[in-house]
Amino acid sequence: MGHVRRLIAFDLDGTLIDSRRDLTDSVNLLITERGGQALSEDAVGRMVGEGARVLVHRALEAAGLDDTPGSMTRFLEIYDARLLNHTRAYDGIADVVRAARAHAHLAVLTNKPESPSRKVLEGLGLLDLFDDLVFGDGPLPRKPDPAALVALMDRIGGAPAETLMVGDSLIDFETAQRASARCCMAAYGYDFLTFPRGRLTGGEWVAESPGAVMTAIDEFRAG
Repeated sequence: MGHVRRLIAFDLDGTLIDSRRDLTDSVNLLITERGGQALSEDAVGRMVGEGARVLVHRALEAAGLDDTPGSMTRFLEIYDARLLNHTRAYDGIADVVRAARAHAHLAVLTNKPESPSRKVLEGLGLLDLFDDLVFGDGPLPRKPDPAALVALMDRIGGAPAETLMVGDSLIDFETAQRASARCCMAAYGYDFLTFPRGRLTGGEWVAESPGAVMTAIDEFRAG
């Protein structure tokens, strides 16, 4: 690809992939093992975005259970066995990523741990489409701390005006804002259902479909 200064960073869950059912099934097995009542898929979907540790804590709390030592380890064991039972890339998103590769350095920037993220990306044929991967259990702070996005910019000699964050949550929006980067909100993702619309400034793109993400990328490229 040569030296490319333009950067596009994609969130994973709710932006590239719909993993809500597998996450819900995994959380609910953890809950029912401990005698609690299962949560709805919509309820669990609203808990996704800040990493597995936060998801487990929120789910157990919602079920009226204690977040005991070992909860996180057990959840990851359960989830690892069903990562790709129902998880799918959003229709058309792989084509968007492939097209974007011709114009930018591409990264996945997720709060999800590395092991399940890599397995899902590989299993869905997406792993090799990205130049960089930043996970929630790595050395850099998790979103919405902008440090990881800034580090990706620095790695390629990029700048905020040449950087686009694509994500479905307030966390992704705030990450872009704090890094002074551009932002495309994936309104088709489940976290956007709870996004506070009053936070939108008019300077971001709101994509109702993966195809609309490509339109946003084209406009981003055009300046």
